[in-house]
Amino acid sequence: MDDWRSYDGVAETYERIQAPRLSEVARDLVAMSEVRSGDRLLDVGTGTGVAAVAGADAAGHDGLSVGVDVSVGMLRTGRRDRPDLRLVAGSAIDLPFRDRTFDAVVANFVVSHFTKYQTAMFDMLRVLKHRGRLALSSWADKPDDLQKTWSELVEASVGPGLLADARARAVPWADRFADRTAIEETMIDAGLRHVRTERREYRFVYPLSDYVEGLGTWSTGRFVRSMLGEDGWRRFLERAQATFADRFADPVNDFREVWLAVGIKHEY
Repeated sequence: MDDWRSYDGVAETYERIQAPRLSEVARDLVAMSEVRSGDRLLDVGTGTGVAAVAGADAAGHDGLSVGVDVSVGMLRTGRRDRPDLRLVAGSAIDLPFRDRTFDAVVANFVVSHFTKYQTAMFDMLRVLKHRGRLALSSWADKPDDLQKTWSELVEASVGPGLLADARARAVPWADRFADRTAIEETMIDAGLRHVRTERREYRFVYPLSDYVEGLGTWSTGRFVRSMLGEDGWRRFLERAQATFADRFADPVNDFREVWLAVGIKHEY
């Protein structure tokens, strides 16, 4: 993996393990954006396309759903498994679309990754029509025993200092977008009105081995893999599997809290 921050090297694992779970949140996010038949929807940071699929279902045959992502590996995997989906390579801070193209824009667990989230918000609103809806999701919960166990393992391998730096580089705004007030302020400052936020709880069930393997798609997992190399990473995963098997039941019940937020663009 040349750049551990990229999802290119974990696209297959993400599609197999994470995408089926996150599709539930994607459906709720699209529903919150009130996509109707015939609408045009853009899914920013689409990954392998789970929210774009939900958008296509809501917009129907007369509408349009497009997913955009910087990771060619994720897009390639999404296109292979969803050949009818419209997927485009592009950056959220310079979206390859004309002004006022879409009725709705969604960003599923992606805004906290942007180095300059303000620039990304500006461009997402640029491509949104007057009275269009922008909806985003972000993690709302604090670390639980599952996450703490993973942190212990990765900190033991690379040290807490390096790990904290990696998190800050990969997800610089995770804390901001875990806070309801900050989310609402961000959306209002960007120019959205009638902003509404909801906190929802999801239950994701994984075979224990899949859960641990799926952690490798997180920013911390990608970083540790880059530090240890492929042989070291395989040995690390074996230790992680043994530790999780000792502490947790199989299958794993992963309860996660999520912020869903939506606002309406008004032009004066």
